[in-house]
Amino acid sequence: MTASSPKILALDFDGVICDGLIEYFEVAWRAYCQIWSPANDTPPDDLALRFYRLRPVIETGWEMPVLIKALIDDVSEDKILQEWTNITPQILLADKLLAKEVAIKLDSLRDEWIATDLDGWLSLHRFYPGVIERLKLAIATQVNVYIVSTKEGRFIQQLLQREGVELPPSAIFGKEVKRPKYETLRELMTAVDIQPDNLWFIEDRLKTLELVQQQTDLKQVKLFLADWGYNTQPERKAAQNNQGIKLLSLSQFAKDFAGWI
Repeated sequence: MTASSPKILALDFDGVICDGLIEYFEVAWRAYCQIWSPANDTPPDDLALRFYRLRPVIETGWEMPVLIKALIDDVSEDKILQEWTNITPQILLADKLLAKEVAIKLDSLRDEWIATDLDGWLSLHRFYPGVIERLKLAIATQVNVYIVSTKEGRFIQQLLQREGVELPPSAIFGKEVKRPKYETLRELMTAVDIQPDNLWFIEDRLKTLELVQQQTDLKQVKLFLADWGYNTQPERKAAQNNQGIKLLSLSQFAKDFAGWI
């Protein structure tokens, strides 16, 4: 019998709680300009919207300026959606670049921005409607809320505090953890000593949820794909066809836990 509410609610941050698309584009454009030195450092009018639409193809941050390069080079959106894993190495090879070099450039630009204008950087993050209220309600009803993210924990904490959500550092597993999310979920389950079906995990990346499914001891964890996050229609359809994953809408998320299942 499935639990009607979780004892642990674990959530990804970007694409589930917070929409960082504006910041993603801004820092990716800055990195693109430094790497490829375009004649004009003002982005084309439609570039940001095209970037937002294609954000789901990005698996790691260094790919973001490469996505901008592909769009500037007029690679079609359909081709990017279908062949992104082939396009990225082609662009790197053509310009004699290494992924690590692009990553260092992107991270250093972001670090410099944060160091010189933290408030400005934080202000470019938006919270999805109703999510903060739902988190506060979960915390108030004694649900153990944890954030499991690839964003740095200190920034997650600052962004949540601005919205009045107080989580201790021990409840936030960010980029600094440097391990797969399924390992963090396993650690949480052991620490709180609960059955797997009492752990509910919301994520916007289908691949991450599928990796959790592959862990024999985590097969009963309740998995939810946030349909408002950075995923594509084919991924949402795949989630609907996967018995172990529930496709969750923002309106469902705002309801009682029983309405999620």
